[in-house]
Amino acid sequence: MNTVKKAADPITDRLPSTAAQQEYVRNHHRHHHLITVLRFLVFLLFLVIWEVAGRLELLDTFFFSSPLMVISNFMKMFSDGSLFTHAGITLWETIVSFLLITLISMLSATILWYSKSLSEILEPYLVVLNSLPKSALAPLLIVWLGTGTGTIIVAGISVAIFGSVISLYTGFLHTDPEKLKLIYTLGGNRFHAFQKVVLPSSVPVILSNMKVNIGLALVGVVIGEFLAAREGLGYLIIYGTQVFQLNMVITSIIILCIIAMGLYQCIQWLEHLYKKKR
Repeated sequence: MNTVKKAADPITDRLPSTAAQQEYVRNHHRHHHLITVLRFLVFLLFLVIWEVAGRLELLDTFFFSSPLMVISNFMKMFSDGSLFTHAGITLWETIVSFLLITLISMLSATILWYSKSLSEILEPYLVVLNSLPKSALAPLLIVWLGTGTGTIIVAGISVAIFGSVISLYTGFLHTDPEKLKLIYTLGGNRFHAFQKVVLPSSVPVILSNMKVNIGLALVGVVIGEFLAAREGLGYLIIYGTQVFQLNMVITSIIILCIIAMGLYQCIQWLEHLYKKKR
């Protein structure tokens, strides 16, 4: 008796795998949504406890404020336009500082990679300057540059620039040596090696470095505004502390958190686009 072997149906054979993949995607989305909801509930619980503690006088609202008082102050700043003025100034100074940090650190790390002798000479100085508390430089910057936007931007740059150069230069050095050897074997020079191998392979390091620098630039700008500004969220924090308007201080801090989260998400979006194109 002849046995006829049935040909495999590629569509039917793929059905179990496809169903399993769809179930995995559903579970992943369900888990992601659950985490998002739990994060929101934890934040909401914190606000409720904070508000209840203030109303029961377990916390002194004069010093610790309360969520409703912060919301009231936020709406007041929104209505008189001061929210957009101060937040806009801090945001603009942060973006300018971040872009200059990225540009200067990329150029510096590239020069150090090109010149091994120069990197050996300057590396100890970069380590020392990176370890120096940047708040100690702020008074000197005021003496050298005066008060104003330029001083604040330089303060923002000083916080991240040295660590950024070291991080990028280290990332360049960790390029696959076999790929570099292939470029040189095929007649390429150091420029070709950097353009074709070092820079493309260092994109994840550059993006990771940018995510760190955007937060450090904001920190540096706020430090500069503490000492050399008459506008900006850093100025509001210092002014509010001096006149005991803690609602203003906490509102300014919350706005800074929102700005920091938004800027970080922008860099993360760029990283997502890069990974999607690979």
